[in-house]
Amino acid sequence: MGRNATVGLWSITAALAGFLFGFDTAVISGAEQAIQRVWAMDSVAHGLAISAALWGTVAGALTGAWPADRYGRKPTLIAIGVLYAVSAVGSALAWDPYSFMLFRFIGGLGIGASSVAAPAYISEIAAPARRGRLVALYQFNIVAGILIAFLSNWLIGTGGADSWRWMLGVQIIPSVAYLLAVFAIPESPRWLATRAGRIADARAILVQTEGDDADAVLAAVTAQDPAVSAGQFFSGRFAKPIMLAVAIAFFNQVSGINAIIYYAPRIFALSGSADDAALLASVGIGVVNLAFTMLGVLLIDRVGRRTLMLWGSIGYLISLGTVTYGFASGQLALVPWFIFLFIAAHAIGQGTVIWVYISEIFPNAARARGQSLGSSTHWVLAAALTLIMPILLTNLAPATIFAGFFAMMVLQLFFVLWVMVETRGQSLEDVADAMHKPRER
Repeated sequence: MGRNATVGLWSITAALAGFLFGFDTAVISGAEQAIQRVWAMDSVAHGLAISAALWGTVAGALTGAWPADRYGRKPTLIAIGVLYAVSAVGSALAWDPYSFMLFRFIGGLGIGASSVAAPAYISEIAAPARRGRLVALYQFNIVAGILIAFLSNWLIGTGGADSWRWMLGVQIIPSVAYLLAVFAIPESPRWLATRAGRIADARAILVQTEGDDADAVLAAVTAQDPAVSAGQFFSGRFAKPIMLAVAIAFFNQVSGINAIIYYAPRIFALSGSADDAALLASVGIGVVNLAFTMLGVLLIDRVGRRTLMLWGSIGYLISLGTVTYGFASGQLALVPWFIFLFIAAHAIGQGTVIWVYISEIFPNAARARGQSLGSSTHWVLAAALTLIMPILLTNLAPATIFAGFFAMMVLQLFFVLWVMVETRGQSLEDVADAMHKPRER
């Protein structure tokens, strides 16, 4: 097997954690209304139950750097598969709202940890020229998981009163498949060199990934600091990448993407779609998301991260502005079409870029901490929005909600134009050096 094919196979395997991430994120959209009816929950309890996975994701993102740094990227990826499997079975068999929340929280731990470990692992085995699209495979798998979840919900949704349990339980199948596959990949060579001190083992893997450049890459890797404490991380030395990671994660969620993914059938119903049509329209969201993520994956190493973010920002403004107008004016027929445009804009911009970008902008010794910071920022906001979305939908006009998302995307456009730094085509070590060079006086 050629070098590119080997790295590609390892990357695809690690990226399958993203498939489980996407499936778990979207599968709840088909079950959330049935769950509310089964346990007669008010809007506050309902929001807490549906957001339970996201609060687990926050915890997983906040703590995911520790096992990834202490035990390695591969053992962390294996543990993630176990968490997903336990969550799938437990959520399907839940006997009350509290057990349901617990098992959804466990699945969220897997999501949060995967958003730290999987992008970090892929970025650390990929060559600069292919790193963008290989790390973006994680996002591609997320949206593939979302599409399959929407399709699964649509197929299972007519199965009777307990169909929601089957919607959630079917995730055990991809969880086990991922768990078996991830045992076959090697450890990250950069982790072996910088955290474990296993230079010979790191070199053996770099020979497979870098060929004749293995020794030069190893020298650059070992020239960097072997470890960064929490105090050093927040000392100001990494202020620039920290600011970039927090900003891109913040804007990702205040676009409204998770609110739309989680509550897609309800939003389509507000625009006049029947229940069955709303579920089917959600499948359409998955198709558009997958298609434009695929386009983003193909373009990210050609046009760069910043260009994709610019295209996505413009698409956000057009789509969110029109959805706001559609709801405000009663032109509800506009809403589904421009929700699809919103999904396309997200997929080719933020969706493709976020995990790539955060995984690139920190040095090797601080990558897991940086990935954890960016991921936890993303997931705190995702959990908060998911928690309050039922309350917002009950108490505010949809036009007001989408106008708020529109305003946030105006700010994102300014961030992309004036703040965001391009990383395309540079080695991880070169990106780190550029981020931390002192300013010329």
